[in-house]
Amino acid sequence: MNPFQSLRDYENFIYTLRQRHISIQGSTLVVVRRGKRMAILQGDINFSQDYRITVKERLSFDTGPVVIEDYAYELWQKGERIVWYDSQPHPGDLSLAETHPHHKHIHPDIKHHRVPAPNISFTQPNLPVLIREIEMLIQGS
Repeated sequence: MNPFQSLRDYENFIYTLRQRHISIQGSTLVVVRRGKRMAILQGDINFSQDYRITVKERLSFDTGPVVIEDYAYELWQKGERIVWYDSQPHPGDLSLAETHPHHKHIHPDIKHHRVPAPNISFTQPNLPVLIREIEMLIQGS
């Protein structure tokens, strides 16, 4: 079940991320309403060791719970994009079928090397998954 029954629920979740994740050093995330039924989430989440997540989500809340209609998440370290997630369909790539259209771009050849993203969703919050990924990278450094 989607935990965000209103945009207000989602805004509360976003604006309290830092309180729930001590690894977050700063955030510029902002939810911007685009009419009665649409909003955009955008900004960065900053961590130690010069890690950050760049976030952009297009949100819909016209018929009930908040739905992420589109997203782009990029994980960066020291000015280098190390991973990105998107929902652009690649129906010809059968290796991505299990999580279609959600996938992750990784090195080497980050633009073309895609793998499934099983924990990414349009109906659940994705940021905790990305924050855990950064926390694992920090711990492994």
